[in-house]
Amino acid sequence: MQLVKIEGTKREEIAKAAVKAVRNEGKVPCVLYGGDEVVHFAVNALDFNKLLFTANTYIIELEIAGKSYKAIMKEKQFHPVTDKLVHVDFLQIHDNAPIIVPIPVKLVGAAEGVKQGGRLVTKLRKVNLKGFPAAIPDSVEVNIGPLDIGDSIRVRDINIDGVELTDQPSNVIVGVRVTRKV
Repeated sequence: MQLVKIEGTKREEIAKAAVKAVRNEGKVPCVLYGGDEVVHFAVNALDFNKLLFTANTYIIELEIAGKSYKAIMKEKQFHPVTDKLVHVDFLQIHDNAPIIVPIPVKLVGAAEGVKQGGRLVTKLRKVNLKGFPAAIPDSVEVNIGPLDIGDSIRVRDINIDGVELTDQPSNVIVGVRVTRKV
């Protein structure tokens, strides 16, 4: 997984008025949990643009008050009307403890069934992987070249060394269906 560095400023006050003041400064209130302590901090809203609007999952190195933490984004909250980022939860990770993260599926090749007139149907765009942070890939590549009409690739058909897929084994990732004729 790719590493991104973000700097934050520690927040002492976590009351509603203090959080509103942080947002008015153009920052996003955040919380880091999963370690020895819970850390409340704020990050400039523009620093999240690369992280939010992508299918990729990143390991984030947070620099807060002189301390460094490795984390992943666990939850993002948006304003219901303006769609502005309101709050972010980070889960602290350790190199010696497994984590579960959603990883994007990358389709490779051209399916034979599509060349014969079928339609490619993607059911899962991300799969959940469990493993140590160093073993988790940036994406899961699925070769769709041999797929014929009526064939599909399921979660159980994917094998990645060092990680375990936590999704239901019978879930379909991608398949080729017959096109509907009128």
